[in-house]
Amino acid sequence: MQISMQVDYSSSFLQAVDQVIAYEKRGLDIAWVAEAYGFDSPTLMGYLAAKTDRIKIGAGIMPIYSRTPALIAQTAAGLDEVSSGRAILGLGASGPQVIEGWHGVTYDHPVGRTREIIRICRKVWARQPLVNDGIYQIPLPAGRGTGLGKPLKLITKPIRDRIPIFVASLGEKNVEMTFESADGWLPIFYVPEKAAEVWGKAIKAGLNRREPELGSPEIVGGGMLAIGENVEYLRDLGRAVLALYIGGMGARGKNFYNDLAVRYGYGDQAKKIQDLYLSGEKAKAMAEVPEALLEATSLIGPKSYVAERVAAYRESGITIMGVTPVGDDPLGSFEKFAEIVHQVG
Repeated sequence: MQISMQVDYSSSFLQAVDQVIAYEKRGLDIAWVAEAYGFDSPTLMGYLAAKTDRIKIGAGIMPIYSRTPALIAQTAAGLDEVSSGRAILGLGASGPQVIEGWHGVTYDHPVGRTREIIRICRKVWARQPLVNDGIYQIPLPAGRGTGLGKPLKLITKPIRDRIPIFVASLGEKNVEMTFESADGWLPIFYVPEKAAEVWGKAIKAGLNRREPELGSPEIVGGGMLAIGENVEYLRDLGRAVLALYIGGMGARGKNFYNDLAVRYGYGDQAKKIQDLYLSGEKAKAMAEVPEALLEATSLIGPKSYVAERVAAYRESGITIMGVTPVGDDPLGSFEKFAEIVHQVG
């Protein structure tokens, strides 16, 4: 198993890079850089690549609507160049509020667009003349432009013609497509004990159509991390994030994270959290987050307990642990966690 960590981009990215460097020295394998509606991720990822030596640099995630498929492929190839082959392209559809509210782009066909972008990226990296007849019409056909477009191939030769592509997906059709086409899966709020029940059918359907040459997909899962005695109170730090996603990341009837909480068996709580959050009562919404969900989506407790949780993640199919160290000694917890992961294998 590998260990990954989301880079904190909510404050000073330069300070966050210093933290990543410290974790790299202690066994971190992958650093994910998000892109919501703050700084763009490729700029930050390139800087992080220049400041690190070994870790993989992952887009976690790059929204599929904010760039053309060819530019996504170019960007990933450029990052792979400056990182000497350490890039991971993480893709995700984000949601209507961000895509239409920030980018001014229609949020449509998320599964189909992701599937085509994966195919287009691989064509670009293989330096094939780019032709695509689907949602993305490349070259643009006569009648939709000047008629002068022609199939082009990437001028520069990438370090790799198969940069790993991970997809952040939750819905059944999107998860199915991920396991059919992508190199890895980036779920959020992953609960190992619920994975087979919630996603098993979709995963199996995708794997049944997967081409053998793609190999087995990687799966990322984990949560907040703190190892020690009497540290369980730190689980409450997850209330704000869970309340935000379940309650506020989307409108009623169009919130993928709320839907996930329902599928986990927290239907009543999910409705209360959303009602309170959307009415502006965020503190009350946080209070409604179930204790069981906080525990299931974190790795907080004594070393023996965390080791049991890592084993559960491994048993459910996780190949990359994603952690966010918290508490008074995050580096110390991470070092202990790295020992656990090494022992589990």
